[in-house]
Order: sequence, then C-alpha cells, then structure tokens
Amino acid sequence: MKWQTESELKELLTALMQYESISGTTGEVALAEYLYYLLRERPYFEQNPDHLALHPMKDGRYYLTALVKRSTLSRTVLLLSHFDVVDTEDYGEFQNMACKPEELMASFSQKSALLPKRAREDLASDDWLFGRGAMDMKAGLAVQLSMLERAMTERFEGNVLLVTVPDEEVNSQGMLEAVPKLKELKEQYGLDYAACLNSEPMFEKYPGDTHHYIYTGSIGKVLAGFFCKGIETHVGEPFSGLNANFMVSELNRLLELNSEYCEEVDGEVTPPPTNLMQKDLKEAYSVQTPHTAVSLFNVLMMKRSSEKLHGLLYDTAKQAAVQIEANLRQKTAEFQRFKHFTPIDTSITVLTYQELYQKAAERSGAQEVERIVNYAFANRGELGDRDFSTKIVSELTTLCKEEGPLIVLFYSPPFYPSVSSTDDPHIQTTLKKIQREAKEAYGLEVEEVKYFPGLSDLSYLQLEKQNVGDYTTNMPLYQKGYSLPQGENEALYVPVINVGPLGKDPHKWTERLHVPFSFGILPSLLESTIHALLEKN
Repeated sequence: MKWQTESELKELLTALMQYESISGTTGEVALAEYLYYLLRERPYFEQNPDHLALHPMKDGRYYLTALVKRSTLSRTVLLLSHFDVVDTEDYGEFQNMACKPEELMASFSQKSALLPKRAREDLASDDWLFGRGAMDMKAGLAVQLSMLERAMTERFEGNVLLVTVPDEEVNSQGMLEAVPKLKELKEQYGLDYAACLNSEPMFEKYPGDTHHYIYTGSIGKVLAGFFCKGIETHVGEPFSGLNANFMVSELNRLLELNSEYCEEVDGEVTPPPTNLMQKDLKEAYSVQTPHTAVSLFNVLMMKRSSEKLHGLLYDTAKQAAVQIEANLRQKTAEFQRFKHFTPIDTSITVLTYQELYQKAAERSGAQEVERIVNYAFANRGELGDRDFSTKIVSELTTLCKEEGPLIVLFYSPPFYPSVSSTDDPHIQTTLKKIQREAKEAYGLEVEEVKYFPGLSDLSYLQLEKQNVGDYTTNMPLYQKGYSLPQGENEALYVPVINVGPLGKDPHKWTERLHVPFSFGILPSLLESTIHALLEKN
C-alpha cells in the first residue's frame, strides 16, 4: 500500500494540490484524469476495470467513482469528496506558489512578518501544511484514497464506493449529476447504501477554537432574489417615477442581518441573511432614473421547511412594499411645501416568480411566454446563473406593465437543502464509537455538530424524502438550466456523517492543514467509522 503513513499521505496531498483545480478551469479536468490513472494502475482495478470510471458531465468536466466490492456483500459506504478549490487571487505576491506547499512555506518563512500572528506561529511549528486546497478539501480526499486502498485488501466487511466531484465550491454541478449515477450503480451492483461519509474539514466556530467536531448533517441555503421594477423618469422630475434603487434599499434594510430569520436547533444557530449581490440594471449612465434593480440574499436554514421560509421571505417583500409606499408619501409631502402637485400612483404589487409567470401567460398567452423564455436561453451567452435568472424575471415583467411597480421574489442557483441524520440510530451509534475511540486512544474530546456550517454536497443525498417545491417552482432556471435529482429514478435517501481533517482558514491565503491529526489520527478514526457504518443495525 502506498498511502498509509503520515509521510505518504503528505506526499499524496502535495501531488493533488499541485493540480490547480480551481472551479471552472481546466485544472479540474486534469485532476480528475490524474485520479483515474492513479487508481487504474492498482491491481484491484486492473482486475475489475468496470468498477472505476470517469463520468463526463454536461459541460465537459468529469466526476469519478471507484467501487471496491466484496463479492458476496451488499452493504456499502459512500466516501464523498470534492477536488475543486477556490481561486488563488487572494495570495497576492504568493499566488504562483499557492498550490505548491513546499515553495509557498519557504517563501512564507522568508517573509513571515506578512503573516497574521496565528499563521506565523503555526508556520514555525512544522505541524502545518499551507496552500490552497490543503484543508478544503484535498486532505480529506487523500485520506479517503487511503481508505479505498485498505478496502482493496479486504479490510472491511462490506463495500466502499468513492465518489469525488468537481464544482462543489460554485454550483455543486458535479454532485447534482453524480447522484443519479449513484442510484444507477446501486441497482447495477446490488448495493445497499448504509451511509455517506464525507470528509470536509472541521470548521472553527470562532477564532482560536481548539475543539474537534463530527458533523451529522449539513446546513441548507437558498439564494433568494428580489427583483424591483419601478417607474422610469428624468432626474429633473423624480416624483414622476419610482427609483428601483429606492425600492431595493428598503428590502436590503429589512433583510440584512435580520435575526428573525435565524433558526436555532439544539443550541446551533444559523447566521442571519446577508446580501451577496445588489445592483440596478442600467447598462449605461444617463439621467434617467434606474427603474429595475435586483438584490440577492444568502439565507440559511436547518429544520425550517421550504413553505415556512418561502412565506417569511414573501412577507418581508410585502412589508418592504408597504414601507416604500409610506416613505415615498412622506418624502412627497415634504417636497410639496415647495410646490403642490398630484402624486402619481405608485402602489407596489408583490409577486412570486410563479405568479409573475402565470400573469404573463394570462396577458400574452402561454406560447408567447414560452417563446420569450426559450429565446433567452438560446441567447444566454456568458451570463452566470445569478444574472441570467434576473434577466428572465426582467423579460417577464415587461409583459405585465399594467401591474405598475413590482417586487418579484424568485430563487437562483445554487440551492442546498439542509440534511440531518442526527436522529438516525445507526449514525448515532457510529458517532459514539468514534467519540469513545478518540477519547481512549488519543485523549481527544470530539463534539457532535448537527449541521456542517460550510455548505456541502451532502445536501443532495436526502432529496427522496424532501419537499422543496416552493423553491423550485419559483426558480427561473429550474428544469431548463438547473435541476435537482428527484423522482424514483434519480433521488436517494442516504444517512450522512462528516468526519474530516483539522485545519484553519479555509478560503483564505493562510489556509493550512494540521498534519499530525489529519494524517496521524484521522485515518484510524475514519477506518473505525467505516467499520461501524458497515455493521448491521
């Protein structure tokens, strides 16, 4: 075996990191191919070539599956990982070394004064490996490859299926396309998926957090959009229109960091909503006021249903409409002391995307609406999912001019359903075994966290039993440019758990991995996790 000792795993990780697999670049393809050829030379896959595959995605990238199967056993543990990383621009002068740990750390040593205090101390300890992907999450992939290697020696009383995907850091398109394939492999090889074991890294709950965590679920996320359509006017006649930026600013005021959206579950709390994109849609400067604008909010959830969260967002849009109208009346009255005039009607209608689509179809016919949407898709160009979702909403509002000013609630990819196996007896039994081993063998206290806070591809493994219709029916790209694995032929329900490496500063230029835990202790804990998951209830 090649990937078992701390030094061997460190060497493997370094090799994986040197493929700059930044999401959306050719590096993702290169690393997928490297992983395939790395495994193909193993005797097990030489004898079972159909158990190893690169699966082409719609956009030309690949995800990889590698099944190590005991001939008479069906119980199977999925090992899930992603091999893409975020970009390296934040490394500044060190960018060309961001994926070369040895060179990066040598350069850091020469300019250690540039490092934050905690990073500088870790660099001096020799226990840490710096570089993009070291923590998130190529170390987890490296240890999973070590487990796959152990499975080849029949270490486990069951099967191990590795699935590693690109694009987790952007839209999770790799996982969205992999889930139906996992369903297919389940039927093809007669597999019984006992659980999915992810190895995303532990996240600090606060700077300096020294606790160790195992996650029994993953937090959910919607990207809620609010399209504001006002009334255009010349800046010399501002009360003859309604500035869309005036509208969207009220929405931002009501939503940004609004603790009413925070959800608490057993002491864990979701962060409040925060804005990820806000802009008016004027393409060039002019003295016409902006009459369309959009604001997109990151909204996180745990147990809250799609119906409840959707209703909360809709109520906030209604509240914003009332407040915008009141503010405008006040400002109009204040200006009327200079000159009296009759205000125009600025009553604001609030619609969901589904309601907008229906109104547009009623006014212009379903075929015309379908034609407009299809034309938009045919001429999408380089627009990303967020801007393209906004464009479709904008196109449909032009068919509803008589509605006057509008606020339209819609959703844009990516969407992450929350998942949890906290109440799964087998996951809880496994958790307790790992906690006991960590305490007895290594003196480590390992705490359960019910929802992994960093978003993960685990979100797509329980869709068989989830209702997400309030989101998907109000998502302009759904079914045409974005879809979820649903229905009996695609969706899965698999218990989930995350046992991963220890590091600091994911998505920062000081990202680093704690090698003694991640490659010294974690492999033993991960093997024990697989053994426990393969046991029958």
